Amino acid sequence: MIAYLVLSVFPAALLIAAANDLYEFKIPNWISIILVCAYPVAGLAVGAEPRVMLEGLVIGAGVLTLGFALYAAKIVGGGDAKLLAATTPWLGAGALGVFLFYTALSGLVLALVMIMFRKLPILPVYAHAPWLIQLHQRKKDLPYAVAITAGGLLSFSQTPFFQLVFGG
Repeated sequence: MIAYLVLSVFPAALLIAAANDLYEFKIPNWISIILVCAYPVAGLAVGAEPRVMLEGLVIGAGVLTLGFALYAAKIVGGGDAKLLAATTPWLGAGALGVFLFYTALSGLVLALVMIMFRKLPILPVYAHAPWLIQLHQRKKDLPYAVAITAGGLLSFSQTPFFQLVFGG
């Protein structure tokens, strides 16, 4: 029971990050902190080997380093870089490639949808949802946490923790 509860932190945190990025173009630091702090707890709860947990932490550190470089080059936002780094330990080496593929594919779909959405005129109904006006007007910004979340959720079943709990 505890394993299920702790394992649910991963999809819940990603969904909150995506919603926040859509509404405010921000990913709060506490989401990444929760993902990082819950990772070893989840590993212990599901009975993961120390090697698997260490592998995840090394992958996360590498992605954080790459994320900082991409942020410095103004390619990704700081919240996106931190969320990506906090997400990757949960995936492990086996699901990392699938996650990156799904995230890139979701990012492409997101970009195309946003381009089409932003070509449409602002409708009067948007006045009831100010976040839609902001989403429409910030032409150079992309709420990439949506793509990271899609990639994470689509590859979640292939992660070591998920497979320890549900078999695989």
